Amino acid sequence: MENKNQTFLLECTEYQTELTENFIKRKKWETPNPKEVYSYIPGQILEIFVKKGQHVEAGSELLILEAMKMRNRIVAEISGKIKTIHVEIKQNIPKSHLMIEFE
Repeated sequence: MENKNQTFLLECTEYQTELTENFIKRKKWETPNPKEVYSYIPGQILEIFVKKGQHVEAGSELLILEAMKMRNRIVAEISGKIKTIHVEIKQNIPKSHLMIEFE
């Protein structure tokens, strides 16, 4: 088991704290892959505007995700070619579901 005691430095002052079990066992943060588009909230796919193999520019609409009676426009953060679409229209998806991959 990991050491629960942790020392950290904040504005030139050293502090000691005890870490909780939940903190120690938490999922470690990873740098997001810009070529993968995940859902940030559970919902239903209403529309898909792209096809596999299609080239899209950053800012282009990819799909509409309805969540809590709101239509959320999901747009491309990068320019590139669509590798895979992992969702279908009227599909209910959970939070953090991989929706689209870029090449």
